[in-house]
Amino acid sequence: MSAETTESATRTARPQEPGKARATIGALVLVVLVVAGGYLSNADWGKLPDIFTEGWRYFYLMLKGLVQNPFSEPYSEYWSSAFTGMLESISMAWIGTLIGAVLSIPMGFLAARNVSNQVVVQITRVILNVIRTLPELVFAIILLLPIFGFGPNAGALALGIGAVGTLGKLTAEALEGIDPGPVEAARASGAPRSAILRWTYWSQVLPEVLAFWLYRFEINIRASAILGVIGAGGIGSVLSQAFRYREWDFIGILLFVIIVVTVLIDSVSGAVRHRIISGTGKTDKDIDTEPVGL
Repeated sequence: MSAETTESATRTARPQEPGKARATIGALVLVVLVVAGGYLSNADWGKLPDIFTEGWRYFYLMLKGLVQNPFSEPYSEYWSSAFTGMLESISMAWIGTLIGAVLSIPMGFLAARNVSNQVVVQITRVILNVIRTLPELVFAIILLLPIFGFGPNAGALALGIGAVGTLGKLTAEALEGIDPGPVEAARASGAPRSAILRWTYWSQVLPEVLAFWLYRFEINIRASAILGVIGAGGIGSVLSQAFRYREWDFIGILLFVIIVVTVLIDSVSGAVRHRIISGTGKTDKDIDTEPVGL
């Protein structure tokens, strides 16, 4: 038997190319669903071209506020109100994040399968799931009217309670992923349970949990602006009033401040989170070559 005959006999058959009928039908169904959704939304699609005329007009009106002298009246007052409202929103987000971070620590330990018993884990996880399903807006409405009234206190508390669900779940998952070696060593040495939780569980997940808190702070900044629309204070309340009186130049200044400050905080927070997760940034080679002081 020649070499060519042996090679053709051992060559495997090329698999048949999968048909495209299923993908085509799926795409057509998706298109039909999108078209049906647009039709059932009762939108006035005949005014779609107005986006390119009326939209530009509103954009021009908002842009007028940005190009005016910021030290002349009333634009100096507009910029001052925008920064004051933004600082209040950042304060709400920061306090809400602190509340959520503190409350999420015990909830995370109670929800971790390698820390608590199964009954406690299931009950805690149900509570965290319920909190996660309710948006901050619902907490704000519940807390605004009967307890705190309209103001940033209710907004900060609503952001804090809303953050417990997410931060508690992420903390529990981080605790379940730790290295069990230090825990077993601490137990073998007779360390008390509080010391084991502090120096083996918590010390391993602390950098990751700090990154979760910073990420939640970024989310709370955007959420605080939305809560302000319903009277929770901050730049959302200022924006709502500006829309009520159609002050487009003021609205342009407010949106500019929101975008710039949010992007700056996201960038700084992202860099800090990356620094926390990556550690000191030194490689094992750098550590090995460092001089040892005597």
